[in-house]
Amino acid sequence: MSGAGQATRLAVYYAALFAIVGIFAPFWPLWLSSRGLSPSEIGILIAFTYLTRLVANPLVGHWVDHRGDRKRPMLILAAAATAMCLLFPFSWGFWPILIVTLLVFLPFNGLMPVGDSLVLMVAGREKIDYGRVRLWGSLAFIASASAVGHALELWPVDGLPWLVCAILLCLTLTCTTLPDARVPLRDQPPPPLRPLLGSGLFLLFLGATALNQTAHTAYYGFATLHWKAAGLSDATIGWLWSEGVVAEIVLFSLSGRAVALVGPAGLILSAGLCGIVRWTVLGATTEPALLALVQVLHAATFGCAHLGAMHFISRAVPPTLSVRAQGLFAALSVGLAPGLVIAGTGPLYEWLGGESFWVMAGLSAASALTAWPLLRRWNGGRLIAA
Repeated sequence: MSGAGQATRLAVYYAALFAIVGIFAPFWPLWLSSRGLSPSEIGILIAFTYLTRLVANPLVGHWVDHRGDRKRPMLILAAAATAMCLLFPFSWGFWPILIVTLLVFLPFNGLMPVGDSLVLMVAGREKIDYGRVRLWGSLAFIASASAVGHALELWPVDGLPWLVCAILLCLTLTCTTLPDARVPLRDQPPPPLRPLLGSGLFLLFLGATALNQTAHTAYYGFATLHWKAAGLSDATIGWLWSEGVVAEIVLFSLSGRAVALVGPAGLILSAGLCGIVRWTVLGATTEPALLALVQVLHAATFGCAHLGAMHFISRAVPPTLSVRAQGLFAALSVGLAPGLVIAGTGPLYEWLGGESFWVMAGLSAASALTAWPLLRRWNGGRLIAA
């Protein structure tokens, strides 16, 4: 298969994956609210969508690194998430929805770092620009968020779980078409993670990215509810979410230049600095024009952080540890840290309302302060020997 053909299949995978995220991120709190759940209960449920990474990603990473292949585990995980998602439409009340949330997000969150590892391995082998593949996921996010925002003007929110199930099935089918990527297995087991965990630079990386992720928790959990309470329509909310991702797409289309210009650590630092501005404005106003202006910074707060993290792991971690390193990043920085914070974001939002975004600005400042020594001290090479 040609490099262009492989890039197309990787792009379709990301499109299916982020079409699902384009429904969950903006609109899942509305479905949970329609089930009679309070903001505090919604915050706890969203927290568990993060916290499942803490269990799923290390276990899946250990399993995949010992297998060597990537494609078949991805297919198994996608199929499991699809089957479990069929329970959502029949779930009412906090505890049943929590149980189904765990059953769906354990395999779904386990899938994502394996997919990233496969994509990065194929991109490196075939000289494919990772950002230009990843941007199709962002385009799909825009399409699904915008379409669902308009659809909710006409149809009830009860149909969201069925739509998620349908797209999860499409995701499963895309996994069957992916090129495989394997790490040759040696006679001895893969090297341990302990030396990597003992690296001060890797810990700085985890700290900076974790703080940046936690700074997004009020946005992911309560921006939609906050804007709707302020009188914004579902269509406007969908466009606000989509606009941020448009800016992200522009960044991804120029990712090669961005990484070459400032490097992975510089991108992570940029995410923290721009987060200070973004969350300060979101806490101060619900004026659509100002929100539209500041949503452009999603390219930095999410896009720069994501590109920085993917390229840092690719350059700093040996291939034999790649899935476990991806899993560790996803479990701690994308899972545990925001999961713990978002559990408290519900009560924080009930207390402060939109001003809770100012707390997020403080977390972005802490992220930038942690990224600065990483930028100064890392030479761009492997942190440990293979």
